[in-house]
Amino acid sequence: MRILLLTHAFNSLTQRLGAELQRRGHEISIEFDIADSVAEEAVALFKPDLIVAPYLRRAIPESIWRKHVCLVVHPGIVGDRGPSALDWAIQGGETEWGVTVLQAEAEMDAGPVWASAGFPLRAAKKSSIYRNEVTQAAVTAVLQAVERFAAGNFAPKPVAACEDARGRLRPLMKQADRAIDWQRDDTVTVLKKINAADGFPGVVDELFGDTCHIFDTWPESLLQFPGSQPGDLVARRETAVLRRTADGAVWIGHAKRAGDFKLPVTLAYAAEATALPEAKLDGWWRVDGQTWQDIAYEESGSGQNAVGFLSFEFYNGAMSTTQCERLQRALAWAKQRPVRVLVLLGGADFWSNGIHLNVIEAASLNEGSPADESWNNINAMNDLALELIEAGDQITVSALAGNAGAGGCFLARAADLVWVRDGVLQNPHYKNMGNLYGSEYWTYLLPRRVGAEGAQKIMRDRQPLTAQRAVETGFSDACLTGDTQAFRIDVARRAMEIAAAPDLEARLAAKRESRARDEAAKPLAAYRDEELSHMRRNFYGFDPSYHVARHHFVRKSLASWTPRHLARHRDLNWKIPA
Repeated sequence: MRILLLTHAFNSLTQRLGAELQRRGHEISIEFDIADSVAEEAVALFKPDLIVAPYLRRAIPESIWRKHVCLVVHPGIVGDRGPSALDWAIQGGETEWGVTVLQAEAEMDAGPVWASAGFPLRAAKKSSIYRNEVTQAAVTAVLQAVERFAAGNFAPKPVAACEDARGRLRPLMKQADRAIDWQRDDTVTVLKKINAADGFPGVVDELFGDTCHIFDTWPESLLQFPGSQPGDLVARRETAVLRRTADGAVWIGHAKRAGDFKLPVTLAYAAEATALPEAKLDGWWRVDGQTWQDIAYEESGSGQNAVGFLSFEFYNGAMSTTQCERLQRALAWAKQRPVRVLVLLGGADFWSNGIHLNVIEAASLNEGSPADESWNNINAMNDLALELIEAGDQITVSALAGNAGAGGCFLARAADLVWVRDGVLQNPHYKNMGNLYGSEYWTYLLPRRVGAEGAQKIMRDRQPLTAQRAVETGFSDACLTGDTQAFRIDVARRAMEIAAAPDLEARLAAKRESRARDEAAKPLAAYRDEELSHMRRNFYGFDPSYHVARHHFVRKSLASWTPRHLARHRDLNWKIPA
């Protein structure tokens, strides 16, 4: 069928649904929901058999839903209604939640039900739950609804007739509903409130006497705070600050000051945070107990069969210059450990998304140069990738439990093996960010995996790769189970098998010989210089496209049009179906 995805943005859910529907043979085109007239034009051009709305912030116009079946994905259980479905569920401590696919009608979220899917609700950030459980449930429910629509003999049920309907209409959650009482709220309550607002809109609060929105929290149970009171800011570590609750403390990682954008707290409040005592961790080993640690190393097994695991939990997968430099030091240290297999685990929700656009944009706030910070950041990313490419004494594995994008994909590909959890998306391209050329040795790493023609296609088409598709193209080496815990277990098992294999020494020798041949044919420094010559033009040249695109991305500007590589119906070569 021809299926039009009408969406507010090309977010992770929209990407995953589009890929899964295409995999099943459907013809997909995408239109951003900018205005009624734009959506109407898209429908007229594409003539869809079905419209699916994965992510909307307003109602589909009556001129469309009256004439076409429109399936709306609602991140709530059957009967749930309102724009803050996940927020209320997380803050209210629900243990089971779900996704419902409804047919659009005049009343929001009140149309007949085509399909639904449920899941256990973790105590986690809203953005994490949306990216994982909600997305997976939405894929399950939408695919079922599409099959039912295609069959032509399914009658969707009104919500009142659904046996599993237990939801209800809830209003938009306001900041008054989210407010934290630091003197009375315990750690669990504080975490629920900030988790329910994570990603958007954040919780309005105060830091250092300044009103702001706060995000990104982690509980602390190891440190003691003599002489402090609930609500006090008591320490700092890397990008976060520690604040007392009624019965403990939480780390706050990100804040958005009035008129600004989301930044690490120690950058948003750089001068104020410096006055706090530093709760520094010694080395890279994972600390037992509950504390916030953005880079952590651990080992499994013993002797010559030991395997090292390096995790780096960077918010939204963005990696600033400083974070790249710290991770490079951690990687260099891990390479000196007596392990012959080294696994880079990344973070739970993201492996890496490359350079930190928000930190780069922040340079303009302090009379600095975003171009200079871009240059510093990409060079730090390159140094990190080089450290991984030149790991000659270990078999290296990038194990992607979370999504990766742009330079993060090629940093992962710098390892010998890339194992991806089923359900994870990779976007190994750069051009969407103002025609950025890209670096991280991609001109060396990509063609040797997918060929010159395959590399051009990936960069030109700018489409997300599902875990299965990445393996089919040769970009990744294995697609593993979609269950997060089972994925980690499988990764550890596979890594231990490599470490114990009798041919490991021969495999390492062959790896070093292959790298030496490649270096003799064309040094890595030459690839880097060529890539950076393009990047220098992106950062310092006369064309400001990268800086404009970054500014709009960071400031969350509303889209003015749908990119042509997504809106196939707007391509000049598109022919209106008969």
